[in-house]
Amino acid sequence: MTTRDVVFPPGRQALYEKNRYSPAIRSNGFLFVSGQVGSRPDGSPEPELEAQVRRAFDNLNAVLAAAGCSFDDVVDVTVFVVDPEANFETIWKIVPEYWGEAPHPTLTGVGVTWLYGFQFEIKVIAKLPDAVQPA
Repeated sequence: MTTRDVVFPPGRQALYEKNRYSPAIRSNGFLFVSGQVGSRPDGSPEPELEAQVRRAFDNLNAVLAAAGCSFDDVVDVTVFVVDPEANFETIWKIVPEYWGEAPHPTLTGVGVTWLYGFQFEIKVIAKLPDAVQPA
């Protein structure tokens, strides 16, 4: 079995180990990032939706930075939203703060009924810059 090249953001390794998954894996020139939610350092959710979305993006950016990437390297995004009819506009007004300029990555939006106490989750695939790809 191939050893997974796991990327951990600073200060959150214990949270990932507790929940038994990797925050991101480098493979074949890409970075596959697990869904990021608006969790505080102890894993609890931000109670307010806008703060939760911002923290989810901050958590995502921490994982990307740990791998030598930024959101500019993201090629594919999947978002999961609890009650999208009620929450989509609130979430989508925050996205431009983090999304960057066009051309934008591809996007899949999924409405869900439950996210372990969260209302928003973002999962991405990023192309690793040539300078940070393992030999």
